[in-house]
Amino acid sequence: MNDQPHLHETHPEIVKRLRRAEGHLRGVIEMIENGRGCLDIAQQLQAVEKAIGQAKKTLIQDHLDHCLEDVVGVLPRSQRKTIDEFKEIAKYL
Repeated sequence: MNDQPHLHETHPEIVKRLRRAEGHLRGVIEMIENGRGCLDIAQQLQAVEKAIGQAKKTLIQDHLDHCLEDVVGVLPRSQRKTIDEFKEIAKYL
């Protein structure tokens, strides 16, 4: 395993989203323990899910945009098509 930190420009944004999800999740647990209504709980669970999903999407896109590009390097346009399509379709994950 590499001992060097692996940091990207988007990592602070990802941490911010995950901390938001963490706060929402703590709130959901508290809501359940306090007997809050299912609709309120479901809304908060949706917020947790969305925050985590956005963090994951940002991380994957960042990896494709930087790490994959570093490995692939400069390619002629004719050879980039598959890589560019892969990066584009990954946005739908």
